[in-house]
Amino acid sequence: MTPRRHVDEFRDPDAARALLRTIATRAERLDDPLAVMEVCGGHTHTIYRYGLEHLLPDRIELLHGPGCPVCVIPRGRLDDALWLADQPGVTLATFGDLMRVPGSGRHSLLDARAQGADVRFVYSPLDALELARTHPDREVVFVAIGFETTAPATAVTVERARALGVRNFSVFCNHVTIEPPLRALCDGGDSRIGAFIAPGHVATVIGTRGFEFLPAEYGRPAVVTGFEPLDILQALAMLLEQIVSGAVAAGRATVGNQYGRAVRADGNPTALALLRRVFAVREAFEWRGLGVIPHSGLRLAPAFADLDAEVRFRVPGARVADPAACQCGAVLTGRLAPERCRAFGTACTPDHPIGACMVSPEGACAAAFGFGGLDRATARAVGGPEA
Repeated sequence: MTPRRHVDEFRDPDAARALLRTIATRAERLDDPLAVMEVCGGHTHTIYRYGLEHLLPDRIELLHGPGCPVCVIPRGRLDDALWLADQPGVTLATFGDLMRVPGSGRHSLLDARAQGADVRFVYSPLDALELARTHPDREVVFVAIGFETTAPATAVTVERARALGVRNFSVFCNHVTIEPPLRALCDGGDSRIGAFIAPGHVATVIGTRGFEFLPAEYGRPAVVTGFEPLDILQALAMLLEQIVSGAVAAGRATVGNQYGRAVRADGNPTALALLRRVFAVREAFEWRGLGVIPHSGLRLAPAFADLDAEVRFRVPGARVADPAACQCGAVLTGRLAPERCRAFGTACTPDHPIGACMVSPEGACAAAFGFGGLDRATARAVGGPEA
């Protein structure tokens, strides 16, 4: 079979074994066990899919952080979206992985669609704008979610809607930014987090400089990382090198860039300028598992208020607690491994989810359910450094 360039080269077993040997050698020099948090659902998916955590030395623990954009949206915002879907003349459009996330009473947008609401899934916010252009008799509301990765696409769509004069289109904005939740984790007294694997897709927009506060203010090294198995293993080796060399202890921790093929220090200036034009920072925004975090969410800037669904429809702004059986909050903050949730795989499955982490492809619970059956002994037998 012809090798697939840019894919197979990042999944090469021999290269993985070499990196695992490097990791094991450096881990032996650690004074204390090291817990590393990845804060992107794409990384979590790769870790589970390839059994990476089972291949690592016992002294290294991987924690799964709040990096799944669907998972961090609280139930109250889902209830607001459901409320919008119930309004007369409204067509609600959003991405497919948000459709099955349960709001109150385990009622989802997919359920609302089955009950007659006009709910559509789209691949892009521009698809939602096209719905508005071709259905001028409907009010089309796009439910926007995601970190700085997806926010530029929403911003482009908002500016295009204004330029085209489309008056029956609006955005229910749930975009969030990556720095505030990481600060909340570091400020929360969780001393287990010794280092971070930083999200590569977000960094394509904000650059590695967007994570420099982690070493500068909290003394925690970080490495911006790609999404293939070798990317993550190389990032771990880079983090360990900072620690065992004494750089972290001496106050010289840095942000490494393992994902240099896509990320630059200053990110994407054009995208950043676009975000500043179209969005304003909210005073506060609620996160699943982290509560209300100041200055962590985005809304449309005042110049685009006529395209803001929260203004146009006077959205209720519900705040709803997670069901008692759901431990998504603990999973999202790395305090609980998905498999240890009391509802995991029993009351909560991908077919019948209680919480968002079991729905999204980037959710830690969904990844663990789909790929988490590999135990340490099996993983090492088929792919470990001694295999």
